[in-house]
Order: sequence, then C-alpha cells, then structure tokens
Amino acid sequence: MSDSVDLTGDGGVLKTTVRRAKPDAIAPSETLPLLDVHYEGILAETGDIFDTTHEDNTIFTFELGKGSVIKAWDIALRTMKVGEVAKITCKPEYAYGSAGSPPDVPPEYLSVLNFELVAWTEAIKTVVLLTENVLEKIKVYTIWTAKLSQLLSWEILRTLFPLMFATFRSTLIFEVELVACRPRKGSSLGSASDERARLEELKKQRELAAAVKEEEKRKREEAKATAAARIQAKLEAKKGKGKGKAT
Repeated sequence: MSDSVDLTGDGGVLKTTVRRAKPDAIAPSETLPLLDVHYEGILAETGDIFDTTHEDNTIFTFELGKGSVIKAWDIALRTMKVGEVAKITCKPEYAYGSAGSPPDVPPEYLSVLNFELVAWTEAIKTVVLLTENVLEKIKVYTIWTAKLSQLLSWEILRTLFPLMFATFRSTLIFEVELVACRPRKGSSLGSASDERARLEELKKQRELAAAVKEEEKRKREEAKATAAARIQAKLEAKKGKGKGKAT
C-alpha cells in the first residue's frame, strides 16, 4: 500500500493506492466517463458495513461530473485506472455533508472509501441503479422521518435507535473496483470490448514483432556459430595434415 495523496489540497480527500493497475490500463476521461464500480461502505468506528455491492455481486454505475455521487468519488475516480483499488478518506463536505445519507449514515461523517474501478457501461444502467439503490431509500426514509419527527425529537430518536447514532461523526470506508471502460451510449467511439480488442491486437502485434526479432537474432547467432565451427574444422584439418608429414 502506498502513502496517502491529498487530492484536494485541504485534506478533504486523501487517496491511498491499495492495488495498482497495469501500466497500460485505461483511465476515465471525457470520452470514457461512464464508470462501473464495486464498493463496500464501512463505519470505521464499529466496522459495520452499511452498503456494499459484493453481497449480491452487483455493480454500481455512474457518470463522472454529473453530481450523481459524492464529491469524493468524482475527485478520486478521475485519478484511477481500470483494475486499481484505492482507499479514499473524505471529510463530510466531500461526502454526505450535514444532510447525511439516511437511514444508515448520519450527517457530518468523515468517510473513507475503498475503490476498485470496474467498468464504464450504458447510462441507462446508472439511472436504474441510482433509482433502485439510492433515491428510493432516501425517499422512503425522508417520508418516514418527516412524519416521525412531528412526534419525537432527535434526542428521543437517539435513545430509541442508539446504533443509528453510535458512530456519529465517524469515519466511513468504501471499497470499489474498475475492470473495463466504455464511452457514453451513442458515442462515436467503440464499445469497451472493441477498445479492449484493439489494445489486445496491438499487444499481439508487439509480441509478434518481438518474437520475429528474437528469431532473427537466434538465426544470426546460429549462422555465426556454424561459420566458426567450419573455420575451426578447417584449422584442425590443417593441423592434422601437418603432423602426418615426414621430417
């Protein structure tokens, strides 16, 4: 694991690389903004997992720069490559701020995110996942708290639901993964599989060229060895004839 890097200059988002990507791995860009990520969210003080895609092996998809995720995700994932895993620590202003992320994450949490970038996919998947996994939860919780808060104060709620408030202002940990990448749906660029195939083809061509050079080198060395053997044989033959002459 490498040392932490301050991505914002104010200590708000710190990145620590857990696993490096391959040198030729693809990175997010303006033409490849759709990201698929695996992640796991943990309340650092208790070790409780409050959100994860690993439980049902799902992938969360979002587009960079659209405000569909917390600021720390937008900032950190721009610095990553496919296959990389990173631990991201973020202060509340770069995470859920004063609003929190009901019902599991109270406001003013300090977040730690472990990311492993997985892939870029179609934008429609982002909408579906965001609606089903995030917006609906927040909507339901907001309605519930709005009604309940008419009868109960937060102090009473704190007493009734101690686990919910036990890790107030705690550190959060997310773990997320990037394995492939794609442009926006309808883009003139090819799909991630096409891009991957192109890179694989280039790799094969480089390997083939290297193999050809190696074979040529081997043949040259064999030719030199054969020529040297012939010369040596001639010298030995001359020596043999010289020994057979009468004095």
